[in-house]
Amino acid sequence: MIQEADAILKQLQQRQFQPVYFLQGEEPYYIDVVADLIEKTALAEHERSFNQMVVYGKDVDVTAILGQAKRFPMMAERSVVIVKEAQTVADLEQERSWPFLEAYLKNPLPSTVLVFCYKHKTLDSRKKLGKLLSGKDSPAVLMTSKKLYDNQVPQWLTANVRGRGQQITGQATAMLAEYIGADLGRLANEVDKLVLNLKPGQLIDEELVQRLVGISKDYNIFELQKALVQRDVLKANRILAYFAANPKANPLIPNLTLLFNFFTKLLVLHQSGPNPPDGVYKSLGIMNSFAQKDYQQAMRAYPMERVVGIIHDIRRADAQSKGIESGSMDDAEILRELVWLILHAVPAGVLG
Repeated sequence: MIQEADAILKQLQQRQFQPVYFLQGEEPYYIDVVADLIEKTALAEHERSFNQMVVYGKDVDVTAILGQAKRFPMMAERSVVIVKEAQTVADLEQERSWPFLEAYLKNPLPSTVLVFCYKHKTLDSRKKLGKLLSGKDSPAVLMTSKKLYDNQVPQWLTANVRGRGQQITGQATAMLAEYIGADLGRLANEVDKLVLNLKPGQLIDEELVQRLVGISKDYNIFELQKALVQRDVLKANRILAYFAANPKANPLIPNLTLLFNFFTKLLVLHQSGPNPPDGVYKSLGIMNSFAQKDYQQAMRAYPMERVVGIIHDIRRADAQSKGIESGSMDDAEILRELVWLILHAVPAGVLG
């Protein structure tokens, strides 16, 4: 029985528990959320010492897991067995274990809630175990948690904040999405921090994000990006000097990633014509009008041919950060050269 995370969470909140949950996928956030909710709500606190077992995949095999699952609860309605890091169970995907798994899946103990947390990968749906779990008649719930695309992050972030009964500005959403990316666990932790510091009636804005997430108000990659769009050489150099003096707070690779994302989106906008329709902005995750204006200004400042060259320069800087043709340059010098190249067009072939 295949289900989405939202449907499973709703059932759990209504105390509707299934005998087996197999939680898999590249994105671990929802796997943790579902497993944590089962761990906290399936049993009362006084029932857990005898009836709740949390094990790690590297420490158990299929026989041990099923042995725990077949135990009857003691003075409780149910027992809970949670297998964390289930992808490390040595014999889970070995054919010799499948008859035992198949027998249990076809006739699970109704008083047990068995949870597999199978992270960073998925079962092969063509093989027997995958077919058993995904079958319509299976008593197991199969959830697959996929990584979000970058353009889906702002919408997820807005929905997450609203789900907590709070509001967030478009600028703050864009800042968090660009700075943190599609790491949902980290995003959720940052939202936790922001919500805890909200005053009654206050919404999450860019000032709060800058203060609590650790982004300098005047010297951060977003201000550097703005300086590049405005072709403000003085401001760009001030930010570069700050980055050089504070390298731990401003590592090169994440900054290159953000610049690469910005200019690749700019290239897509150029390719859609001089006046890109709203649908193109939305598909790129550029949801609010302020961000759209920045991209429109960038399109005027950097023609498509220049954008292609800038993307090449960013890739070259990324290679230099890994020690390829960088000589004795440090990270600050690599970024300084890149910014110079963005602001000053250099004929193709000069740098290779």
